[in-house]
Amino acid sequence: MGNAAWFWGRMSARYARTAIANEAAYQQKLATTREYLADAAEVFEFGCGTGSTAIAHAPYAGRILAIDAAPEMIDIARGKAAGASLDTVDFQVGDIADFDLGGRAFDMVLGLNILHLLDDWRGAIDRACALLKPGGVFVSSTACLAEGPTAFRVIAPLMRALPLLPSVQVLSEGELVEVMQQAGFGIEHRWRPSRAEAVFLVARKQGLSTDSTAGAQ
Repeated sequence: MGNAAWFWGRMSARYARTAIANEAAYQQKLATTREYLADAAEVFEFGCGTGSTAIAHAPYAGRILAIDAAPEMIDIARGKAAGASLDTVDFQVGDIADFDLGGRAFDMVLGLNILHLLDDWRGAIDRACALLKPGGVFVSSTACLAEGPTAFRVIAPLMRALPLLPSVQVLSEGELVEVMQQAGFGIEHRWRPSRAEAVFLVARKQGLSTDSTAGAQ
């Protein structure tokens, strides 16, 4: 994640100022996620960016630990949390591949707009499953460029060839769902506003349900 962290660090201020492309879809994703949250829920988010989503969910959860590989992103996120007087969200610099969680287990893991930016996206899904309590949920939103405009499919390999740009994986929705299921998840909610937009999934770790996550469809 070295080059990616550098790139997103350089982009952090601009990223923080950029408006959400589809605000209605974003709000729908927030609302759906909250159907699976409970007041005491322990939540882990990787690739949290400037922290807006973690902060939005904070009133509906117990505690949230959110990480991002770019220190500049985390600096902005911490500033937002301080401005909102939040003490239930902990922002840390880190990567899903090797962040030391000390054996903690979570009711929910969030990976939003991040899997397609990871070289080892399959490994990230496996770790998300390992970090969840039995019955916990993994909420993700992932750009599936294999089904998007042709230009993206052409540009993505070129980006991987340039050392200063983050890699972008060309995934299909079917491939993503299959890997989730192979990792030990059952898909409970699947939504894509349009073929040009990200696939939103709520996937439950197979096993006995916990009391801290609500079942929703």
